[in-house]
Order: sequence, then structure tokens, then C-alpha cells
Amino acid sequence: MNEANVTVVGWAAADPTYVVTANGVPFLSLRVGCTPRRYDRETGEWIDQETQFMNAVCRRSLADNVQASQIGRGTPVIVTGRLRVRQYERDGQWRTAVDIEAATVGHDLTRGTAEFTHTRRASLTGQEPRAA
Repeated sequence: MNEANVTVVGWAAADPTYVVTANGVPFLSLRVGCTPRRYDRETGEWIDQETQFMNAVCRRSLADNVQASQIGRGTPVIVTGRLRVRQYERDGQWRTAVDIEAATVGHDLTRGTAEFTHTRRASLTGQEPRAA
């Protein structure tokens, strides 16, 4: 597998956008920001670098779970997934957008606490899943 997988530690830069597509697939887009910090040995201080923004794209059960998890603007998050860089044209200028096709999204527990609730997957056969 020659995929560029990344993990981003940052915060939700805006409230997520949640929709259900015409095909019935839940979809959520989350704008994530992160500000790298570097230690300056000469001054003995931490210096903030330029803030980077990217979109975390969530589908299906991940989209539903992120929507239900009270992730809103300013929430510290960790996102893992496949990196996608795309170019598009707006107002006659080419721009670059960075997306993460999210495999996982979670609260950054170094910055606070969270409660976890298991969700039940829908059974394809209509039978109850086996007990572990």
C-alpha cells in the first residue's frame, strides 16, 4: 500500500459540517488547524510557527460518531487517515487544499477528558452478533 497516512494533532477550527448524501451515506467535513512550535535555543522560548489548516473528511459510521461526539470549534482533536492534496481554481488563481480521508477522529486527551459510548453496528444478516 503506497498511501501517505498521517496523524494530525490540533483543534477543530470550525464546527463540523454534517450531511447525508442523496445515496443515504453520512458525510462530515471537519476543518482542523495545528500550529507547530519550535524551541529557540538562543532565547530559551517556544516560538509558534505558521498555523496550518486541513479538512478531515469522514464518511459512514465515522461521520455519525463524530457528529454525536460534541466536537465543535476549538475542541482539541487527533485525526488519522490518508493524505490527499488537491488543486483547484478560484477567481482565476490556482489554490491547494489538503484533505485527510479520516480513518479515526478523537478528542486529544492530553488537553481534557472524554466519555466513551460504544455504538452497535447494524447487522448485515439481521442476526445478533456473537458475544465475545
